[in-house]
Amino acid sequence: MKKIFFIYILLSTGLTACKKDYLERFPESAVRPEDSFKTEKDLGLFTKSFYDAALPSAEGVYNESVDNIVKTTLDDELTGKRQVPISGGGWSWANLRNINYFLENCFNTVPEAAAAPYAAEARFFRAYFYFDKLKRFGDVPWYDKVIDQNNEEQLTKPRDPRTLVVTNILADLDYAIEHLSSVKSDEKVTKWTALALKSRVALFEGTFRKYHTEFNLSGANELLEKAADAANKVIEGGQYSIYNAAGVNSYAALFYSVNSLPQEVILARKFSDALQIWHNVNYYTITASYGKPGLDKNLVDSYLMKDGTRFTDKANYQTMTFKEEILNRDPRLSQTIRTPGYKRIGGAATIPPNFGNSVTGYQLIKFVGDVKYDNFNRSENDMPIFRYAEVLLNYAEAKAELGILSQTDIDKSIKLLRDRVGMPNLNLEQVKANPDAFLTKDYTNVNGDMKGGILEIRRERRIELVMESFRWDDILRWKSGKLVTRQFKGMYFPGTGKFDLDNDGKDDIWIYEGDKPTAPGIQLLKLGSEITLENGNKGNVIINSHIKKAFDETKDYLYPIPVQELQLNKNLKQNPGWGN
Repeated sequence: MKKIFFIYILLSTGLTACKKDYLERFPESAVRPEDSFKTEKDLGLFTKSFYDAALPSAEGVYNESVDNIVKTTLDDELTGKRQVPISGGGWSWANLRNINYFLENCFNTVPEAAAAPYAAEARFFRAYFYFDKLKRFGDVPWYDKVIDQNNEEQLTKPRDPRTLVVTNILADLDYAIEHLSSVKSDEKVTKWTALALKSRVALFEGTFRKYHTEFNLSGANELLEKAADAANKVIEGGQYSIYNAAGVNSYAALFYSVNSLPQEVILARKFSDALQIWHNVNYYTITASYGKPGLDKNLVDSYLMKDGTRFTDKANYQTMTFKEEILNRDPRLSQTIRTPGYKRIGGAATIPPNFGNSVTGYQLIKFVGDVKYDNFNRSENDMPIFRYAEVLLNYAEAKAELGILSQTDIDKSIKLLRDRVGMPNLNLEQVKANPDAFLTKDYTNVNGDMKGGILEIRRERRIELVMESFRWDDILRWKSGKLVTRQFKGMYFPGTGKFDLDNDGKDDIWIYEGDKPTAPGIQLLKLGSEITLENGNKGNVIINSHIKKAFDETKDYLYPIPVQELQLNKNLKQNPGWGN
């Protein structure tokens, strides 16, 4: 074990920004595969290193900040201030070298049949690695071998077209699907994890090619078919179902559960108080230290009524106060933000939203656990990386984008998500006949007979997966970058004065002008400094109105390659619009 651990450390440290250092072979005297991969146990120990290196941290899951969740600061992606970095910028290859090193040597001593599941695990993570690169840069050089330090041809190769990269990603996943175990596990990749990733990759690339006609990429429908097929194999496999054991509160319980629930969670990042592996989600939502995150008004408006009708079809929806707008809504809204009657887990009193911790007033509760986890970096609930709900959404969206979505498809996917929260099923013919005007304004490039169905599935996806960091990828693949340039808004207030947010008969906030009043037990917000309203002394709360947002349709769907990499490898070409 010590030998394997030493090799992993050697492979994972001491690397510079130079791609040559990332990919070259270490001296045989330092790393001897014949000594390190003798048994299945050796292979298993090495593959464990892939998980921490590849999978997102807890913050990488919950710390979403695009247009679903608004903060006091804005990422450069939203302000148009991204620049070509000197180095870094996501152009990192160390993890790939470890994977390829393993794949080159895992069959040396261990028989092929015994080593194949471990190779499948490695190929899953190579697919995962390259999917991240594909989303970020588009074309990237494909490497499936450890490159010798003297192989200048390989070290300085140009970027391979994204079509080749996608083909190779899917080939890796097909190998993983064939050779990984079909016994489900929420902490180790299996056949089902590989199918889930295949549905994610194929849906991303299929819709990217469909909507980004400027790249002249063919094969969108073939990829969408692969996405639907992979998702359907998970569905038909019968290993997973939508968690509903906590009754009407099941959606919330799925995320605050300390241990991930393998009924629905396909793969999770594990945390443990006993092992002193923690994250920060409670502290993130109840302090002002992390930008005071809150849902954006546009997303709140997107939630349907509990009877399935559209909130935005109401004539006065734009001027409803918080107490009014949250009545009889999709229950996922009250399981995502604080609404009247909300009590902390482990707490006895009902508590209202707090503008001191949420800039929009729509204060997050998804993932928030017991009050005992409120201290800095003390949360221990597992974080889902893949869950069955996403697979169902992938299936429905792929079918809709192909134009072949049926009510039967809805019944085996979207209906299950709505059943969990007691919502009526989506009626496909109704939404096709009457597409939502509110959603149409957001997604202007959705057209055709299936327009209403596509829009509703996008609504469902946004609501079901909020705070799980899917939104940026969705905006990119749908070619909807202009969404991030909208003015972000919070609750509506008809004027200054005192307001009871949780409908308990006691005022919770006082928006005042002039001198600060004396009022114990009520949050005081000075108009113009601590809170800004859209129309002067009334209207929606406005966030970051002084910061200009921008999205350049000609370049911002891809990230730039760092300057240092262009200098090291003259065969690399910069992404369009980013200069050199």
